[in-house]
Amino acid sequence: MMMNLFSSFDPSSYFMLPLNWLSMIISFLFIPSMFWLIPNRFNFLIQNMLITLHKEFKIITKKNNTLMFIVLFYFIMINNLMGLFPYIFTASSHMIFTLSLALPLWLSFMLNSWISHTYHSFAHLMPQGTPSILMPFMVCIETISNIIRPGTLAIRLSANMIAGHLLLTLLGNTGPMVNLLIFLIIMIQFMLILLESAVALIQSYVFAILSTLYSSENN
Repeated sequence: MMMNLFSSFDPSSYFMLPLNWLSMIISFLFIPSMFWLIPNRFNFLIQNMLITLHKEFKIITKKNNTLMFIVLFYFIMINNLMGLFPYIFTASSHMIFTLSLALPLWLSFMLNSWISHTYHSFAHLMPQGTPSILMPFMVCIETISNIIRPGTLAIRLSANMIAGHLLLTLLGNTGPMVNLLIFLIIMIQFMLILLESAVALIQSYVFAILSTLYSSENN
């Protein structure tokens, strides 16, 4: 029995190893398309998504090297969707997972910007047309906004994934108590699962598109 509501999100260890983190790579067993003689609808869907994402990321970055952001999108999307299945650990609901993605990306963008374009990086801290009296405040505000970017990326993803899972957990725990409303609770859970599927796709897209915007801004 759970000691508290959030204990269902705690990583557990078996044989001194946190085996539930393996859920991040389980889904890759079902993806390879090289074994299909004739592409199926799933392959066509993945291919169309890849082409659409490449076009959007290419417009933002103004370059053709969008592979990193497309892989980032697929990786987060797969982890979000796998977490909707019963008894599968949701890695994307933990700050360890989200910070491990957001912090190296942000750090690489910032280091590249400050090392390769030092003058423009300093100029970026001062928006054009700022009054002289507001210049110190604008530098502080822009500096803080740049520093908190990896935190906002990580918290946005993990908080959105936890919120939906908490609702599903609450409804699942109240089901045995109200037998008369069990049908209504099942319908609500079904609608919440559809909503969570949409949230899983949207949050992976938001994470990837914001990373692309930060990359283009620093370059």
